[in-house]
Amino acid sequence: MAATEHPVSSPSPSPSPTAEDTPAPTTLAITDIVVLVIYFLLVLAVGLWSMWKTKRSTVDGYFLAGKNMTWWPVGASLFASNVGSGHFIGLAGSGAAAGIASTAYEWNGMLMVLLLGWLFLPIYVASRVTTMPEYLQKRFGGKRIQLFLCVLYLFIYIFTKISVDMYAGAVFIQQALQWDIYLAVFLLLGITAVYTVAGGLAAVIYTDAVQTLIMVIGALILMGFSFAEVGGFQAVLDKYPQAIPSIRVPNTTCGIPREDAFHIFRHPVTSDLPWPGVILGMSIPSMWYWCSDQVIVQRSLASKNIVHAKGGSLLAAYLKVLPFFMMVIPGMISRILYPDEVGCGDPAVCEQVCGNPVGCSDIAYVKLVMELLPAGLRGLMMAVMLAALMSSLTSIFNSSSTIFTMDLWRNIRRTATEWELMIVGRVFVLVLVVVSVLWIPLVQASQGGQLFIYIQSISMYLQPPITVVFFTGCFWKRTNEKGAFWGLIAGMVVGCTRMILDFVYPTPQCYESDSRPDVIKYVHYLYFSIILTVLTLIVVVCVSLATEKPRPEQISRLTWYTRFDPVIEDATQYSTDTGNDACPSKDDIYPIHTQAQINADSSGSASSNAGSSKLMSALFWICGMEKQKGEKAECPPPEAPTCSLEEDPCTRHMVNANLIVCVSVAVFLFAYWA
Repeated sequence: MAATEHPVSSPSPSPSPTAEDTPAPTTLAITDIVVLVIYFLLVLAVGLWSMWKTKRSTVDGYFLAGKNMTWWPVGASLFASNVGSGHFIGLAGSGAAAGIASTAYEWNGMLMVLLLGWLFLPIYVASRVTTMPEYLQKRFGGKRIQLFLCVLYLFIYIFTKISVDMYAGAVFIQQALQWDIYLAVFLLLGITAVYTVAGGLAAVIYTDAVQTLIMVIGALILMGFSFAEVGGFQAVLDKYPQAIPSIRVPNTTCGIPREDAFHIFRHPVTSDLPWPGVILGMSIPSMWYWCSDQVIVQRSLASKNIVHAKGGSLLAAYLKVLPFFMMVIPGMISRILYPDEVGCGDPAVCEQVCGNPVGCSDIAYVKLVMELLPAGLRGLMMAVMLAALMSSLTSIFNSSSTIFTMDLWRNIRRTATEWELMIVGRVFVLVLVVVSVLWIPLVQASQGGQLFIYIQSISMYLQPPITVVFFTGCFWKRTNEKGAFWGLIAGMVVGCTRMILDFVYPTPQCYESDSRPDVIKYVHYLYFSIILTVLTLIVVVCVSLATEKPRPEQISRLTWYTRFDPVIEDATQYSTDTGNDACPSKDDIYPIHTQAQINADSSGSASSNAGSSKLMSALFWICGMEKQKGEKAECPPPEAPTCSLEEDPCTRHMVNANLIVCVSVAVFLFAYWA
């Protein structure tokens, strides 16, 4: 399971018949509604401000925020994009069900996001790419790897990230407001789509920064209430092992907390998260997410220079310490306070409590919010959940739109103008909204642990081959297109085979005997991640060595060792007043255009716009599609080379010192809780 995904089930809004406390409030108070309205107004104001500030009618402006972002909004956006509503529901549920082990995903992410800033991002910046499939196309040549990964990325985004976060957020709203889940989904998707379509990446990043602040404040407040209710951190250590429900299946482990609940490193054979798998198997899909996933890398590519990109990675890494305290521990507290509901151990009772016979641990966070917080603060936590959901969805919408437009549509329409690409990018966001709504019934049906298995499968069975292809492409110059392609295909075939077997032979519940085949029963998914990685690496290396070497243009500025190579091709398109490694201009991003084509398009668009109504002009501005009049007869000059690999010595020493501190913090946390 990747560092970003956590199991989410579908709790029912009906109160538990076994609850001894007062039932959770069915509606929010007026104070809560006021807080929510203030939140929406704040997000809207920030979105409008970012739309006004940023030039959104160009590719750099819409998809990469003009490549002018500083470290703090980049770092906040990295964190907010990673932490969705599924994190609050899933991490708290994992803490309630099995202890702190799921925190390993978060702290592993601390190290991986630093790898992005210091190792992978300099290569991406030097290669002057907008999307990750575009990097592979430059590195290996041909189209098949690029197109294959485009489809695979969109599949992962639509059918795991969007569906899980959207459903978790909608369930939270359903619990608090008793709304129909489809009404909640339409409302959330409508709000997120509006400012994603209108504002582009700049609006997403700036609103992410605001929502990160809201998430942290709200989650820390709930954490404080939780600790006060249970009696402090020592009380959690003492009481969690005794959080056993009054009704459970006799002579089974159902409802009994794990003995290793407060250990991250667990038994290598019999545990739910074996420690060798946590160290190696977990790191491989985590490297894919943090170092080659479009959603994450796109935020770092928007930085004004490499130092700000590294600073953003550092901020995100420091923030990744917080989920342990904000989500996992409160989930364990919820089980202590409500053992018969959150920790139910009998399938019939669980079915009555939350509609899921497997268990109700995923209602842990919702239960705390609705039981412990007073009016006003419940509204704040609703805003926190909406912030987590919206920040995650907008990031995925924007990145999916980027991949579809820049990698798929440009291959279908090789003569597409910039105006056409801007329209396609925005329309695709609306298509994603429709597909997401249609996917809701399948997500609802994924109960009984099936959604958990589904997310695990996508992470551990599809991501390691992609990680190997990116890693070898970046750090081994001999890797060629044939090796990368056949390694990717071999890894996908083996991974999908294991994924199908997992669906055919699901993990038995605590009251069932394990009759699965040995290859499924004894090869943990984290171990399989390691096996799949080694297999893919062997195929990539063997095929690459047996076939021709990559051409020089497939190496220059596209690997770690060649990132400082001089720019040779199309050098006249870049700024001539500097020797730095300049960002690409619009001409570089669109090599398919000739100057005459762009000038003709600009002139035609200007003349057609001259007579347009003020209403249409306002609509174009809202969508970021404004066009200047006749004076825009030529292409705009290339923007300043803001994504240079050059670093100021003072700031370089500062971020490198923080790198040592951050890595030390991560190692200490792992060692202390091992």
